[in-house]
Amino acid sequence: MRRPIVAGNWKMHGSRTENARLIEMLVAQYPADPGADCVVCPPFVYLQEVGRMLRDTPIAPGAQDVCADPQGAFTGEISAAMLKDVGCEYVMIGHTGPGLLYRESDQLVARKFAAAHAKALIPILCVGEQLADREAGRTRELVARQLDAVLELCGPDALEHGVVAYEPVWAIGTGRNATPEQAQDVHAFIRARIAARDARIAAATRVLYGGSVKAGNAAELFAMPDVDGGLIGGASLKADEFLAILAAAG
Repeated sequence: MRRPIVAGNWKMHGSRTENARLIEMLVAQYPADPGADCVVCPPFVYLQEVGRMLRDTPIAPGAQDVCADPQGAFTGEISAAMLKDVGCEYVMIGHTGPGLLYRESDQLVARKFAAAHAKALIPILCVGEQLADREAGRTRELVARQLDAVLELCGPDALEHGVVAYEPVWAIGTGRNATPEQAQDVHAFIRARIAARDARIAAATRVLYGGSVKAGNAAELFAMPDVDGGLIGGASLKADEFLAILAAAG
C-alpha cells in the first residue's frame, strides 16, 4: 500500500525567526504516527539550518530546485551533491515557479530528475498544465509529454525512488483548485502512463496533488484512489493548517 506524503513548499517565504517558530510548532504538535510522510522545502539559504532543526524528527528536509549539472561554472546554481551534503532528502523538480520564470524545457527537467536520482535524493517531479491548455483539452497531452521526458531519459525504475506531483498551474496560489474528480482523472492518467512501461512501478509510485490545498479541502482530495497526498504551498506556512492536512492524508 502506498504511504501518503505531504510536502510543504515554502516558496520565497520565511526568516530565521519565522522558520524556528514554525518548526518548533510542527515538532511540538506532531502526532506519534500520522500515517503519512512529511517533508518541508524551505528556500536554499535556510536549508542547512532547517535541516539541523529537523534532525531526529520524522519531518524530512527538501529543496525547491536543483541544477541539472553536477558541478562547474554555473553561478547561482545548487548541485544535487550540495543538497545531499547539507542533509536534504527530497528535491522538487520542474515546479512551475522556476519552470515558468526560466522557461525550463521538459528535457532540462528530466536532466534535473536524473541528477537528483544519481545522488540518492528523492525527486518530486511536478507536472501540470496552464488554464488555456485545460480549456483547450490539452491536459493529458502536456502531462504525458512532461512525464515521458523523464521516463525516456531515466526509465521507469527511477520512479521507484521518486514521487510525481500533479500541479495544475491555474490552481497554484490562485485560490482555485481542481475538483477531486478532476485531480483523480489526471492522477489515474499519470499512473496508467507509467504502467504502460512498468505496471509494478506504477502501482507503487506516489502521485501528489498540488494547487491551493487547504485543511478544508484536503480530505476530499485525498479520498480519491490515485491521490497519495499533497504538495502544499501557502498552507504549509501555518503549523495548525499543515498538520491538519497531514492528518487528512494519513
